[in-house]
Amino acid sequence: MDRDALVLRNRSMTAAFHATPLKHQIRRALLTTLASLPHLPARHAAQQRILLIRPDHLGDVLLTTPAIRALRAALPNAELHALVGPWSARVLSSYSEIDTVLTLPFPGFSREPNESLRSPYQMAFGAARHLRRIAYNAVIIFRPDHWWGAMVAHLANIPERIGYNLPDTAPFLTRAIEHTHEHAVIQNLRLVEHWSGPLVPENVHFEYPINHADRLYVDGYLTEWGITPQQPIFCIHAGSGTWVKQWPEEHWSAVADILFEQLDARVVFTGGEHELGTIKRITSRMKQPSCIIAGETHIGQLAALYARARVVLGPDSGPLHLASAVGTPTVTLYGPADPLEFGPWGSQDEHLILASDIGCRPCRVLDWADDSPEYHPCLRDITVAQVLEAARRAAR
Repeated sequence: MDRDALVLRNRSMTAAFHATPLKHQIRRALLTTLASLPHLPARHAAQQRILLIRPDHLGDVLLTTPAIRALRAALPNAELHALVGPWSARVLSSYSEIDTVLTLPFPGFSREPNESLRSPYQMAFGAARHLRRIAYNAVIIFRPDHWWGAMVAHLANIPERIGYNLPDTAPFLTRAIEHTHEHAVIQNLRLVEHWSGPLVPENVHFEYPINHADRLYVDGYLTEWGITPQQPIFCIHAGSGTWVKQWPEEHWSAVADILFEQLDARVVFTGGEHELGTIKRITSRMKQPSCIIAGETHIGQLAALYARARVVLGPDSGPLHLASAVGTPTVTLYGPADPLEFGPWGSQDEHLILASDIGCRPCRVLDWADDSPEYHPCLRDITVAQVLEAARRAAR
């Protein structure tokens, strides 16, 4: 199939993917009905108490933190509670702006199948009962399409419910903000403008706090691998949540070898325990030595490692946002996601983006299910030479 035909094929499939299927249309009608039913009067907290709902994983949660900091600056005496998945609890626990971190295994985000069609709704009613007892004055649903979180907030009788004006979420909200494809940091800031007022993007800082113990852990680990503080470290996070965002493993092997040979870099591979197989396949193809720290760090230790690195490279994923949050230059490879919306926050001179010019991207489809990878070349289009050139530029 030639490239033009491939683009037409993928655009057609993308349109079908983003169309609203009949079962979702039925669900939307039922949700609208549920939102219109009378419910118990709201309980008001004696002290201003605001709930922040963010069901996602590392990257999306990090991109929410500038809005959280803006909200804290505007409301220094309010209680700010975050409701996140257990997979993200440690991320927000590091921020002093959050008073309490609550966890919930949000349906659709736990990467486990639902027990039944009823189980997400049963969980919603249970979560709403718990939140109702705490009593919140307001709630912000940060994920644009998170109708489930908006429904929980409605069932919990939280008086002020803020989110985006999308068909499934809007019926449950008291203030629905128009959703545009701005950068995610800007989108999140718009949700708190009611309290903070408009913020100038150039004045918005993106940071992750690192403690001394985590720095010491990383120093000790690197010393065990024979890496001294004077040697430049380049970190590669090769894994991603889906195959459509994966760069060929042999390309990473080549990049790591050349960084060692030409820049005298010490290459450190990071990742979760489930990504260890990928990393070992990459390192097995290498001619030069490397360090593997996959599966041996929690979020704070990973942040401390990235803070020591000269550059962090990888496909679009949460750890690349963590690197930018600790002030380390990045080289990020983008496939189906739109970097204008989900790119690294910071200077374009320090955070370099590589993407294919194929006409069907960004498709915003992260799960092509059983479709063959050969029909989705957007990551494979990026060359080893492009990544190396970007790494050299970022390291200057």
